Amino acid sequence: MLEISKKSNLLEQGTYKYSLQDIKEPNLYRDMYNYDEVPKVVFNQRRVPMNMPEDIWITDTSFRDGQQSMAPYTVKQIVDLYKLLSKLGGPYGLIRQSEFFIYTKKDREAVEKCMELGLRFPEITTWIRAKKEDFLLVKELGIKETGVLVSCSDYHIFKKMQMTRRQAVDYYLETIKDAFDAGVVPRCHLEDITRADFYGFVVPFVNEIMQLSKEAGIPIKIRACDTMGYGVPYTEAALPRSVSGIIYGLQQYSNVPSEMLEWHGHNDFYKAVANASTAWLYGACAVNCSLLGIGERTGNVPLEAMVFEYASLRGSMDGMDPTVITEIARYFRDEMGYDIPPQTPFVGENFNVTRAGIHADGLMKDEEIYNIFNTKKLLGRTPGVAVSKTSGLAGIAYWLNEHYGLTDEKKVTKDSPLVVKLKEWVDEMYADDRTTSLSNKELEDKIKELTKSEE
Repeated sequence: MLEISKKSNLLEQGTYKYSLQDIKEPNLYRDMYNYDEVPKVVFNQRRVPMNMPEDIWITDTSFRDGQQSMAPYTVKQIVDLYKLLSKLGGPYGLIRQSEFFIYTKKDREAVEKCMELGLRFPEITTWIRAKKEDFLLVKELGIKETGVLVSCSDYHIFKKMQMTRRQAVDYYLETIKDAFDAGVVPRCHLEDITRADFYGFVVPFVNEIMQLSKEAGIPIKIRACDTMGYGVPYTEAALPRSVSGIIYGLQQYSNVPSEMLEWHGHNDFYKAVANASTAWLYGACAVNCSLLGIGERTGNVPLEAMVFEYASLRGSMDGMDPTVITEIARYFRDEMGYDIPPQTPFVGENFNVTRAGIHADGLMKDEEIYNIFNTKKLLGRTPGVAVSKTSGLAGIAYWLNEHYGLTDEKKVTKDSPLVVKLKEWVDEMYADDRTTSLSNKELEDKIKELTKSEE
């Protein structure tokens, strides 16, 4: 059957309808996922079209996936971070939603306190177990949408749930109906999709979800969860690891609209950000992230990274305030006692700090030479240098100007007497096999000593 595609506006063959393959033994993709070897990336040379939606946005899981990976947040910490998320996302709600646990009294108190703020964005949603009493709890709190776990790989269906594929589908569909009965909109989390039989299970299952949604007149979101971080962004990679293939298949063969499609990734193989960007590029409106990437095992997609990915792809922040990222990092350090690895992009202590003298010399001439962008304007952080044995005269001069805010005629140069004396002292410090950078306090004390001797 030939018909005009609403997506391409071209005459195309009618979409093939995939049927559930209710196999007796699980398909564990052992050729790809041999547990005793590094997972293999397989290519099939099939390319799908790039199809970025008109609108894309970020959703947050800091108070769900993030919180379960460290000491539980206090109610005050959750409220404070929620307000910062709203400020970061801007007036257009580019951080669209944030999901919360609601199991404990403290969880529910945090949700209620955040709701009392009356902020439009991020919308508060939840994540629950597939139980009727949990749906009723969501409704009692006045929350419209909740995430529901619908694991889709045979690892989970056969090994964890001890079900067949058909039994799993029937169980999931009944759960979705329970959500409808409770007056709650379900968001289906397709757990472990990068190890799932995509056309033998995922597509026919999602087709049944979409049919149920149509009959009930209630929209259902689909979250594609790369639970183990196996997804890859490479063009022409084979399923089930191909992120572009997953997004394309859910749209093309299950008719999931872009605005109902969300990507949730993990960073086990350092691909979380690249995979999330790929999901956007190939048709998902939403990518699910957590602050500082904190999440299960190696973490989730860092929310702050996707703020800059958004700006890279769209050419604008569209109302987002990236300086809030620095506020958030400071809050995690000072209020929560969280040690951010110093080399972490955008938020780490050493993110825009150089130790090389030749780099510092470049920064003195024009910071654009060795700074990735105007970090003072976009993040409220001026580029810095750490004084070490490789800093040289230029590094010491730059540190003095930046640390003490020296401008115009007060700025020191490589030839300034104070810089020369400090360089001699620094060389002495490292002559005795010192390996660490000099602290600001050490430098400040030495400067006081040198300037006092000159009086």
